[in-house]
Amino acid sequence: RAYDDVSLPIGHGQTISQPLTVARMTELLIQGRQPGKILEVGTGCGYQTAVLLKTGAEVYSIERLGAILDQARRNLRAAKLVHARLVHGDGNAGLPEAAPFDGIIITAAARAVPAPLVDQLADGGRMVLPLGEAEQHLWLLEKTAQGLQKTRLDPVKFVPLLNGRS
Repeated sequence: RAYDDVSLPIGHGQTISQPLTVARMTELLIQGRQPGKILEVGTGCGYQTAVLLKTGAEVYSIERLGAILDQARRNLRAAKLVHARLVHGDGNAGLPEAAPFDGIIITAAARAVPAPLVDQLADGGRMVLPLGEAEQHLWLLEKTAQGLQKTRLDPVKFVPLLNGRS
């Protein structure tokens, strides 16, 4: 089903986003600029990580589920894409020790924008994330001198962004 443009289960109640959504989120994150240093929240199977690496980004990816992170490591190693820094942890907290990030991409639906992630976004940086519960939309946030500019985009359906790690 590699060419189906649908979300597919990857185990542990998680899914891989449909390829068109991965492409759209990547485009929004890096359009018109060098990708720079990117934080991905929700490594999943590693597909979004691989796409980001192929753009030339320096990728940090955090995943709360250890078994899923191990699967991503295997998938990326098999594809000879070993330059991402993969971390087991709570994506809501981000990776303050590696901040600031030129871009942050969140691959699970948050109820609200996680404040720690906004703090880790570089000036001029972008964040792309799904927001909402029953009704979700993709959002583009841009950190400017005037504050955080928010743009609501496409309707989407993602698994929820949860706290903690397991």
